[in-house]
Amino acid sequence: MNDQPTPTQDTTRKDNVQRILDTAERLFMHYGYAKTNVADVARELSMSPANIYRFFSSKAEIHQAIARRMLEQQYAVLSANARESASAAERLTNHLLLQHRVTVETMLDEEKVHEMVMVAMEQQWQVIQEHIARLRDLIRSIIEDGIAAGEFRAQDSLLSAECFMQASTALCHPQIVSKKMTQDEVAAPVDLAAFILRALR
Repeated sequence: MNDQPTPTQDTTRKDNVQRILDTAERLFMHYGYAKTNVADVARELSMSPANIYRFFSSKAEIHQAIARRMLEQQYAVLSANARESASAAERLTNHLLLQHRVTVETMLDEEKVHEMVMVAMEQQWQVIQEHIARLRDLIRSIIEDGIAAGEFRAQDSLLSAECFMQASTALCHPQIVSKKMTQDEVAAPVDLAAFILRALR
């Protein structure tokens, strides 16, 4: 007997998962992560909590899926930039500016979204680590393009990508960016990008 789900069942499951995630994200953003529970999500969807648990084992797992989705959207923007025909230096500069903009616009402008990001960093660190690893590979590929084109000196591209990320933490770490926004800063994001690029040349 074949226990594999049929294409129709698989589509229905994906649709239900999408509805749960969309509803949970909307409630988290409206009421806050801490003040929203699985029963609230179920009620909004006219489902029983037991039905939600058929797809997710806990509120934390729902949040993990939402965090992955948010980070995937950020990665898509940065990946598109990495594939541009511009020079490696331009792409790296744009990478930092895009990361900073996304951090400010999608993670800090809305207080409840900021709370979701902080919960992800505290409780869903594996999701964050996976995202960081993907970004490191993206930056490494741009650096290697720059080395091949003679823009950057010969160097260990993986080490350079790691150093690049650590040096630019102030532009993309939500907590650091949040604190820096309340201070008078002499250096703008583009200045920090130019400073980091000088180390690659």
